[in-house]
Amino acid sequence: MPLPPWISDLPALDLLLSVAQTGSVGRAAQAHGITQPSASARLAKLERRLGVPLLVRSRRGSFLTPAGETVVVWSRSVIDAAQTLADGVLTLRADRQARLRIAASLTVAEYLLPAWLLSLRRTHPELDISADVANSNGVVEAVRSGAVDLGFVESPDIPAGLTARIVGEDRLTLVVAASYPLAAHAWRALRPTDLADQPLLLREPGSGTRHTFLSAMEHALGFAPSLPHAISLGSTTTILSTVCAGGGIGVISARAAAPGVAAGELVELRVENLPLTRPLHALWLGRTPAALAAELLTIAAAASAH
Repeated sequence: MPLPPWISDLPALDLLLSVAQTGSVGRAAQAHGITQPSASARLAKLERRLGVPLLVRSRRGSFLTPAGETVVVWSRSVIDAAQTLADGVLTLRADRQARLRIAASLTVAEYLLPAWLLSLRRTHPELDISADVANSNGVVEAVRSGAVDLGFVESPDIPAGLTARIVGEDRLTLVVAASYPLAAHAWRALRPTDLADQPLLLREPGSGTRHTFLSAMEHALGFAPSLPHAISLGSTTTILSTVCAGGGIGVISARAAAPGVAAGELVELRVENLPLTRPLHALWLGRTPAALAAELLTIAAAASAH
């Protein structure tokens, strides 16, 4: 007999187990490295798929319904079996102890990963490391396919089926050339609506930078903006070059903009009620990362704490 479609939603079942253990959707979400709204949406989808109510939500926390308690009992063996399978597959990769394969989105790859890898090299001088650079969607696919052991992304949303941990944060900024007309009025904060008709220079679809900015705009406006004059560019370097040539407003990481701002070549624009801070996530398959990947995560966390 074929398995029902909902049996593939193991991350949601695992999340339900965490709610049962912590008594809170918020605490369960934190344990899984996702936001509370994302956790609530996953659990609601699971309830719809199963056709039974699983949780009673109140100000005091989240409580399992009788049906939810039964599903939790049945789910434990399913999740344990899935973890055994995932761990077993990982151990079949005999070269994992001597090799670490990484994929990282642009900001992490350019500004954070090199220092992390140097620290790892000090304790593992013979380690074979490969690091690929891709946008956030590309990193997710590389991790999901098993092509890499560890991925780093700038997107705030983590797809189901991957384990995630926050390893730092980044801030986006809007910059223009010092000679650009808006630069003379940088002291005055813009409104999100002011950006609709501006030539915005954005990263390509699939980029965490683009996703973060568009999500912030949608949250600020209450609807998805059309941005008819926006231009998609494939790298931060291309955006910076276009900004310096007076081509528009660049939306990039503040880390990438910092040298140009310090040199007086770029000017940061302020926008009211547009939060552009984003978490940086590490991603991997299975419940726990491989030993070398875990060491790199420890290094990243220590660097972020300073």
